[in-house]
Amino acid sequence: MDLILLLLTEQQSQQTTANVEKTTSEHRFVFDTQKFPKVFRDILTTIDVIQALTDRKKQTPFPETFILQVNESQNQNLRLTRDDIEKLKNHFDGTADQQLMNFMNKELFANNSINDFLQRLPEELVPNATFYKNYSSLSNIPATDIRTRVKLLYQCGTLVEKVVPVLDFSLSQKQSMLLDRIKTAKTYLSYPTKFRWLQETLSKTDTEYSGSMPQVQFDTVKASATSNKQENTMFSQAFEQLHENAQTTFRRRCDHLWTAQYIGMHSTDGGGPYRDSITHICSNICSTRLPLFILCPNGRTNSGLNRDRWIPNVFPPNKPISNRLKNQYRFVGQLMGIAIRNKHYMNFNFPQLLWKQLVGDKVTMEDIEAIDMHSFTVINEMEQNMKQNRSIDNDTDIDYLFSSIMNELRFDIVSSASQTYELVPGGSEIPITANNFREYCTHYREYRLNEFSQQIEFIRQGLYSVVPGYYLNLFTASELEESVCGKGEIDIEILKQNTHYDGSLNENSPHIQRFWNVLSEMFNEEQKKQFLIFAWGRSTLPVRDEDFTTKFGINEYDLSSGEVDQALPRSHTCFFTIDLPEYSTTEIMYERLNYAITNCSSIDGDGNMNEIPEQMHVDSDSDD
Repeated sequence: MDLILLLLTEQQSQQTTANVEKTTSEHRFVFDTQKFPKVFRDILTTIDVIQALTDRKKQTPFPETFILQVNESQNQNLRLTRDDIEKLKNHFDGTADQQLMNFMNKELFANNSINDFLQRLPEELVPNATFYKNYSSLSNIPATDIRTRVKLLYQCGTLVEKVVPVLDFSLSQKQSMLLDRIKTAKTYLSYPTKFRWLQETLSKTDTEYSGSMPQVQFDTVKASATSNKQENTMFSQAFEQLHENAQTTFRRRCDHLWTAQYIGMHSTDGGGPYRDSITHICSNICSTRLPLFILCPNGRTNSGLNRDRWIPNVFPPNKPISNRLKNQYRFVGQLMGIAIRNKHYMNFNFPQLLWKQLVGDKVTMEDIEAIDMHSFTVINEMEQNMKQNRSIDNDTDIDYLFSSIMNELRFDIVSSASQTYELVPGGSEIPITANNFREYCTHYREYRLNEFSQQIEFIRQGLYSVVPGYYLNLFTASELEESVCGKGEIDIEILKQNTHYDGSLNENSPHIQRFWNVLSEMFNEEQKKQFLIFAWGRSTLPVRDEDFTTKFGINEYDLSSGEVDQALPRSHTCFFTIDLPEYSTTEIMYERLNYAITNCSSIDGDGNMNEIPEQMHVDSDSDD
């Protein structure tokens, strides 16, 4: 198939040259594509559509076969003409298209049909900045043109969906020119469609539940010790007991995959300790207690963006990573697989470059600068100085530049972990000169772009051992991150929609309204995460309503009138419920909730919250 595509591309190139008539018939073979099977013609049309969509110069026309299809669509609401499509060129670039796809994904993922979605869109001939206030690139585009672009992108996605079943997406990058072309348009494929394909592969690769559930013994005394011994961490304890069979255990479809036994606490794991153990495991991963990840350079220097992101630790180049570390990186990927399969999202603060490599995307210099703003500063400035000096033919200044300013520099590099490594064998003894500076820049950039490749590859192997990579390659980096970590922000509205109330309580009860006001208006993102840990033992929410296998519950809390404002709320993490006192004011509601989530987030032997002070009059809890 790749060979035919290559020959067709060559044929099209010959047909567009001015000397096509001079090309003799014996030197070129002309394909009659109408004799190809329909599915192959659809593939060729798809490739041409992708070329038109991704052409930044907007010089590639949409193929006539596609125009005929969309003009004769059975759904009259989706019909388009070539003139309709041509009018869009002046308004849409890659950024506007990406924002529009984000908007479409959000609406269509909420189970809205395309017809219902189109009916909701404004139709003015002028921009509607109010409707598109959250999408800056769309707020200046005429509303009617956005509607037309929605139709176009939906039709393009439908075309790709037709050909996906006959393609082999298990092939990696550069193994198939055809697949690489299709993957360049992954941002134009709707997330609901990709999600459905992924769910189908997950269902086919579930493992049957047989035998007893693995029991994982956690020594929380050692885990919480001040020593930095990595073997004491919750991650290391889980790794030692789970990693050998993780590729099968983690593919089971059940609420929790192991029973967490906290040594000395005698707790019965109905789900709360399990979720709590995952929260602690994730917190170990993005910490200095393990040698797997380090805070990115921007975080260590407190400058630039992404200061809270953790990057894979850096090891000497051209030296093998130990088998134990390889397996631990794979275990991190297998934990990601749990999140995707069971919607138990993980709180990983990884940068975009890690997620990009996991879905087979190329890491760019911009990705590196996003976690290390000074990564290319020196060589960029040097290249600029050399360019300016050469433009005035001043070789003397160039020689002075290297002899005086760069005479201390050698063919080595300071890594993202602040260690110095040679870029070539013996590089520490090779000075940088005007003659080898370009070679130095090439090695420098190559190192930076591949500094974490080996470590991320082990994570990818672990992830793909739990979740088939067949369709993950069609996900964008952001989509994979959301599938693993949930939404970056806690969506209080979706939590509210998936809440049930006990007894006489309802959403209009005065203290219930105060509760939601505190969560949505007064808590910051960190407090919202802490509340989820307090109530559920996890720090993220599912993305969709149907992914809430357990609804959040608010129970009545019977207290005498004089005790209500002094009491703390009580959580039942196994059941994702809280007992909420009827606090008399919003301010007291905030103070008591904030105290509870800050000081009472660990589970003791009976499921009680530790370290609750006497004066707060909190009842004991024994059902976790």
